[in-house]
Amino acid sequence: MIDFTGRVAVVTGAGRGLGRLYAIDLARRGASVVVNDIGGTMHGVGSDTGVADRVVEEITKAGGRAVASYDSVDSAAGGQAIVDSAIENFGRLDAVVSNAGIFNSIPFEQLSADDWRHMLRVHLDGGFYLSQPAYKVMQEQSYGRFVFISSSAGNFGQPMEAHYAAAKTGLVGLSNVIAIEGAAHGISSNTVLPTGFSRMVTETVGDENFLAESGFMRAIRPELVVPLVTFLASSSCTFTHRNYSACAGRYARVFVGLSDGWLADADSEPAAEDIESHLDELSSTDRFIVPDSIVDEVLQVCDRRGISAMPDNADVTFPQARSSVADR
Repeated sequence: MIDFTGRVAVVTGAGRGLGRLYAIDLARRGASVVVNDIGGTMHGVGSDTGVADRVVEEITKAGGRAVASYDSVDSAAGGQAIVDSAIENFGRLDAVVSNAGIFNSIPFEQLSADDWRHMLRVHLDGGFYLSQPAYKVMQEQSYGRFVFISSSAGNFGQPMEAHYAAAKTGLVGLSNVIAIEGAAHGISSNTVLPTGFSRMVTETVGDENFLAESGFMRAIRPELVVPLVTFLASSSCTFTHRNYSACAGRYARVFVGLSDGWLADADSEPAAEDIESHLDELSSTDRFIVPDSIVDEVLQVCDRRGISAMPDNADVTFPQARSSVADR
C-alpha cells in the first residue's frame, strides 16, 4: 500500500468535487491534510467556510487528521498562510496538490481584460503563490512532491476557454521549472490533466437529460482521477517533470515532442519560400525527442550541426541531456 503516514499534504480547492476526493484519499492513507477552500462558486464569487469544514469533519470522523484553511490562493499572503497552516498544525509539508480554481465559458471576442486577469490570478498566480513558500519548506527538508492540476483545455484546446486554457497550461511551465530546480533537493513536480464529473461539468453543460443519459458522462466518474494524483503525491513517485491525463479510467502520459525537422545548410540564408518547400519535412513527427529542458534542444541542434554548445575555453558546460528519442 502506498502509505502517507507521517506525511503532510496541502490540497487546495479541497471542499468539493475532485479536490475533496484527493484530500480524503490522502488522509485515508495516513496523511495529515490541510483542506483549503474558500467555499466560493464555480465562477469565483462568495465564500463559505462550511465547505472546507465539512471535509475536515468527514476525515476526522474516519480517524484521519485534517485542518481547514479558508485562505485564497490568489495572493502571496494567502499562499503563505496555507503553507503556514501545514507547519503550525503538523510541523512539515511533504505534498502539495494545487487544485483550486474557477471556471466559466466566454467566446474569445467577448473576453474582457477583467475576465482574463481573474482566471489567471486564481489558477496561474495562485499556483505560484502557493508553490513558492511550499518549495522553500521542502528545500529545507530535502523532500517534496508537487502535483499541479492542469487541463486538456489548454494542452489541446477548448472553445470559449482562452483564459482558462492559458492559465492551466501556464501551470505546466511552472511545474517544469520547479521539477528542474527541485531535483537537487529531492523535490518532484508533475501535472495531471483530469476529466471528471463535477460541478464544472454540470453547470457548464446544463442539459440534465444529456448528463443523465450520456455514456461518457457516466464513464468520467471523478473517483477515477484520484489514483493518479495520489501516486504522484507519494514517495513512490520517483520521477519528475511529466504530465499525465486521467479520463474515464484511461491514464496516459501527455508530452511535448520536438521533431527532427528540416536542417538548413549551415552556410545558407533560408527564406520563407524554403520553409514552404520543406514544410512536410519540418512538420513530420516520425522522429522526435521529449526534451527535459531547453538545454536538450540546444544540444540536439549542436550535435546535428557538429558544433560545440559552449566555447572551447569555457569553464562551464551544459548538463548532460536526458531526452528520450522515439521513432513512430
